[in-house]
Amino acid sequence: MQTFEKPGQPKMSDTVQNVLAARARLGECPVWDRDRQVLFWVDAYNHRIHEFEPETGSDRYFETGDVVSAIALAGNARLLIALSDRLAFLNTETGEITTLHQFAFPYPDTRCNDGKCDSRGRFWIGSISEAPEQAELYRYDPDGSCRVMETGLTISNGLGWSPDERTFYLTDSAKHLIYAYDFEAETGAISNRRVLVDLSVEGVEPDGMTIDREGNLWSALWNGWRVACFNPSGEEVFQIKLPVQRPTSVTFGGANLSELYMTSASVGLSQKEIQQGFYAGDLFRFQSPSAVGIASHHFSG
Repeated sequence: MQTFEKPGQPKMSDTVQNVLAARARLGECPVWDRDRQVLFWVDAYNHRIHEFEPETGSDRYFETGDVVSAIALAGNARLLIALSDRLAFLNTETGEITTLHQFAFPYPDTRCNDGKCDSRGRFWIGSISEAPEQAELYRYDPDGSCRVMETGLTISNGLGWSPDERTFYLTDSAKHLIYAYDFEAETGAISNRRVLVDLSVEGVEPDGMTIDREGNLWSALWNGWRVACFNPSGEEVFQIKLPVQRPTSVTFGGANLSELYMTSASVGLSQKEIQQGFYAGDLFRFQSPSAVGIASHHFSG
């Protein structure tokens, strides 16, 4: 498979489809269900989990009654979901929500944020805090235990694992950083944090992330009007221009996992900014010429 090289400046594509005029306030956490060929995604501030069917263009949603920031596949007709301060199962046939775990966040004005399952079926979920360095990263295991894995964060965001499962990646959007850690797949331990990508000079915030089979990181850049692809060394090697200011998250989907789906947000934009980015909050798709994603892992509890 061809990988992206960096000849000096990142290669660029503006071949993007707007596949759903969702006008979400805060679209987030797209998750591809490979078995059913559908895309689940959330509109966090409208308290909805969406199920989009690309073949027909249909989109239905489930009301959660609370901020919903992250989801993971969890078996037949079931999702694991992160609400403002708890984890729960959503039955996608009945819409019933069953609480699994209640967080007791150590600081006020804190809520759950982005999350994802690893290959062992453990759910990693971060928090977002109004105060600097008061957010944390948690790991919720299939046996119902929950432990703090990282502290001192402000907006714990996009996360993922290298294809060989030796490296874990975590984004702190407020610091404009993507970190890399050593990862032990069997135990779920992380260590040796270092900065992989630093976007502080540019001033954009890395948001949701996905990893392709070659180990490249695809990160949605909040206020950056694009999705950027970074190689495992942290160099930007490719970018996808978007007609929206605030892309929020990305995942690979499609029959061959070669289609990149991208969510976006309209929240916090002025009227002038919305006019400049009329499609804010919509769902987009990019057909990758060479990159292929990794199938979403399921929660095994």
